[in-house]
Amino acid sequence: MTALITGASSGIGFELAGICAARGHDLVLVARREGTLLDLARTLTREHGVRAEAIAADLSHPDVAAAVVDRTSALGLDVDILVNNAGFGLYGPFSETSLDTEVEMIQLNITSLTALTKLLLPGMLERRAGRILNVASTASFFPGPLMAVYYATKAYVLSFSEAISNELEGTGVTVTALCPGPTASGFQAAANLEESKLFAGKTLPSSAEVAAFGYDAMMKGTPVAVHGFANRLLVQAPRLAPRASIRKVVRSFQEKRQD
Repeated sequence: MTALITGASSGIGFELAGICAARGHDLVLVARREGTLLDLARTLTREHGVRAEAIAADLSHPDVAAAVVDRTSALGLDVDILVNNAGFGLYGPFSETSLDTEVEMIQLNITSLTALTKLLLPGMLERRAGRILNVASTASFFPGPLMAVYYATKAYVLSFSEAISNELEGTGVTVTALCPGPTASGFQAAANLEESKLFAGKTLPSSAEVAAFGYDAMMKGTPVAVHGFANRLLVQAPRLAPRASIRKVVRSFQEKRQD
């Protein structure tokens, strides 16, 4: 089996690459940083004896997903496992944040994820075997003041994954939406979130822990996998509390901690 993993150079994607290699899966590693990817591919090949190919690509730009699929086909590889992990966030009031950055976020978090799934799914269906893991978030369940576009993109990932999971029942192909809460990774630094009350001063689960949970859920074909007991309780809140209250609570956690 061959696994294509986006965002493989760090965080959850990096850990998933190691897990897949340890289980004997060949790999197509996709991320922007070519040097890091090549080092990872060589390491995983040496340690686990798998074939690991590196494709440096920026999926925040249009048409790059199709180019990645074309390159994978040129390498003679059929993708049996697709891990749509690449994504980023942006912190701040929507009226003040960068439109260009948010358009790139939508392209990466939504459009490229959808395109890779669309382009690789037919081969899985033909072989009647495949696993798709889309990395969503506990943010998928909530509106997100101060990260409005990011939360909205993750809501799309969850809804899209659940819908096609249902469509694919009985085909041999499954889709899993992995919904981690705050995780120890480079995400919060990139999104300028380190001082928000959601992250500051908290002990967070590791990327390795979340990746192992996500891999197991994917292989079981679990449609929605929320990591952590507390998070599984948390995501029930929109069913129990008024929407206005939910918006205010999320806003309070997003705000920067006052020293």
